[in-house]
Amino acid sequence: MPNIQVLDPHVADLIAAGEVVERPASVAKELMENAIDAGASAITVEISHGGMTFLRVTDDGKGIPAGELKTAFLRHATSKLRTEYDLEAIGTLGFRGEALAAISAVSRVEVMTRTADAPLGASLALEGGVPGQVEEAGCPLGTTMVVRDLFYNTPARLKFMKKDAAEGAAVFAVVQRAALSHPEVSVKFIRDGKQELLTPGDGQLQSAVYSVLGRELALGFRPVKSSGEDMTVTGFVSMPACCRGSRSWQFFFVNGRQVKSPLMAAALEQAYQNQKMVGKFPGCVLHLELRLSAVDVNVHPAKTEVKFGQERQVFSAIYHAVLSALERDRSHPQVELKNTVLAGVRPQDTVTPNQTRLGGPSWAAEGRQGERPPVPPQPPRRESVPSGVVQVHDTSYQGRPAAPAGERKPVGRFSPSPLAAVLTPAAPARREEAPGRATGSPIPPKGDSTGQGELPRRNQEAPPQVTVAEERPGQERDASAGDTPLIPQEEGWRLAGEVLNTYIIVERGDTVYLIDKHAAHERMNFDRMKASGYDPMAQSLLAPAICRLSAQEREVLLAHGALLEEFGFEVDQLGQDLAVRQAPFDVAVEDIPATLEEIAQKLLTTGGADPAAARDELLHTMACKAAIKGGWKTSPQELERVAQAVMEGSVKYCPHGRPVAIELTKKELEKQFKRA
Repeated sequence: MPNIQVLDPHVADLIAAGEVVERPASVAKELMENAIDAGASAITVEISHGGMTFLRVTDDGKGIPAGELKTAFLRHATSKLRTEYDLEAIGTLGFRGEALAAISAVSRVEVMTRTADAPLGASLALEGGVPGQVEEAGCPLGTTMVVRDLFYNTPARLKFMKKDAAEGAAVFAVVQRAALSHPEVSVKFIRDGKQELLTPGDGQLQSAVYSVLGRELALGFRPVKSSGEDMTVTGFVSMPACCRGSRSWQFFFVNGRQVKSPLMAAALEQAYQNQKMVGKFPGCVLHLELRLSAVDVNVHPAKTEVKFGQERQVFSAIYHAVLSALERDRSHPQVELKNTVLAGVRPQDTVTPNQTRLGGPSWAAEGRQGERPPVPPQPPRRESVPSGVVQVHDTSYQGRPAAPAGERKPVGRFSPSPLAAVLTPAAPARREEAPGRATGSPIPPKGDSTGQGELPRRNQEAPPQVTVAEERPGQERDASAGDTPLIPQEEGWRLAGEVLNTYIIVERGDTVYLIDKHAAHERMNFDRMKASGYDPMAQSLLAPAICRLSAQEREVLLAHGALLEEFGFEVDQLGQDLAVRQAPFDVAVEDIPATLEEIAQKLLTTGGADPAAARDELLHTMACKAAIKGGWKTSPQELERVAQAVMEGSVKYCPHGRPVAIELTKKELEKQFKRA
């Protein structure tokens, strides 16, 4: 056994640096926190090559006295703590006294600083933690820290760094969180000579949210303000209709400190229970203020986690604050009828900005704000309508001419809305197939006169009507009856039908199988794409689809541009957004932002280092987008094709690992009816 010995101080410093400094973003975080603790009102962060070769943080805070400049870079040297009792109520962002020592141990550091009572400033250079001589320097009030060649003396750490774009995106994310944590500080971020962020520093959180997250997200937020039990919750939360596909837009702060708190995230999402779509996550910028002694911030070397003394009270405070904000919000998504010609509407009845979208003139437009109408409006009287006019309640829509009886022709498509369309064509309606859709790609039902839709098939005027429930195993169909033969079934199983427009029912012997048609079809698509190669039919968009993503998501997509092009996407950077100029036919235009966000999250999870794994992740997403969706009305032929793949054993699990079918035996079923 080797002898026990004390580590060399330099080796000990490198080990300690590894706990605090993981990447350039860690350096930016520590230096910005020091600047905020120094009372700065303006902070500028500049980086080059992702912060690996150059990172500079400039502030206008109190500065460091020349006589204490060398001491500031010693381990456990700090101006923020004096006694052990100060640990019970930490009110500063930094307190360990390890940041500057850890940074200087793995880089080349230059610092210039001046205090308010000093006529001249002071400068100091350090290399590998070894300081030089303190010299006089002319500089403004505050401190400027320059960090060069990060990890130049630790090649083992250097080889694990990501590309400059990814490291720069991580630094940008740290700067964004710092700007949201202290809106009273003006924050500027410059990358490779280009300014990417500037907050006003006016003390208004809404201004910081607007600058950091952009106009679109800021307009989708609602204010939160609640206090009680020595706790105050303020900030903004997104409306249920504006939830995102990931948690990347959730920002939590405790006493001005950005933290990662599963407790706070759980309280937030619990408040959205039964209000948001499945698979979507709310966005937020929430500040929790409580007594300093009620939270322990000394539980993680990077100070990103905290421990609450009263977790139940914290959960309750956030839950009720968010729930109250959602209940106060009475806004609803607006409905617009686009590209329609209204029949029988007088010119003076045209909807104006001061009128409601679908109703008559608003009371505000008539100068009677807050006044209720004396008599409720009477329902519209049903009148005869000329042939070829489709009625939507009391608004007539000039549709296509009615088809003769017995002839099927598309009569138009309607997007789902709170108003149920009452269609009155002379012949049964069949939805029009979207141009350019790939064969076998189902189209979601848009609604028709019966509330049911059919899955259109390419090069086929109308799906044949087949009565599946009356079949028996081995029974032959009469071709003269007009039914198109279905896929030959394996002897012993029968397609019994479908329930909830999601689950296929198959009977074989004494066993009933419930098949998730989306999961099974997704696996079929994935296996086909992986075996034969995915050659998407891409379409160029007339107007680019604008996607607002986080900095990390944007950078990882741009870094994998070639992979995206292979899957039919053409993506360019447009300021802080992404402009999608081409997309595969399998993805609807309105689904492009959510699809790219999902792809970005998968690439961030896998790291993107393994091209094969990254390609499989994209195949998962594209297979899911092209698969039949639960809730869609699907043709019997498509149902039987999916059931065939499952019953013959070629499809067992979806690409995400979920089972595609469950078994229910006759004995188990009879137990439910007390027959066994």
